[in-house]
Amino acid sequence: MRLISTRTHGILDYLMGTLLITAPVILDFATGGPGQWMPTIIGTAMIGMALMTDYESAVVRLIPMPAHLAHDFAAGALLAASPWVSGFADIVFWPHLILGVLGMGVSLTTETHAPVSDASSGAGDVG
Repeated sequence: MRLISTRTHGILDYLMGTLLITAPVILDFATGGPGQWMPTIIGTAMIGMALMTDYESAVVRLIPMPAHLAHDFAAGALLAASPWVSGFADIVFWPHLILGVLGMGVSLTTETHAPVSDASSGAGDVG
């Protein structure tokens, strides 16, 4: 059983995306290098995917939830490894590692399908 609903995951996507975009400035590692751009790019992609995933907080439901979760896991792994892969671990690594591992964990514990809404299921239709 997955612990996090798709509704909660959607809220977390927007919060985490915003945090990733703003973290370099808030945590003072906005140097213009890969340490800054990695979370900024991943955060922007996260918000973009949130807007288009088949769940409650999307604007357009195009991306299946399992594909979204696979992307979240891969992005978390990339974020967590990026300080060492891109060579900036001597400048900053904790935010990337913590948020990357957190993203991977959330992807593994979220429901894989949003509940069907009453409007799309035909519930309440008079026959």
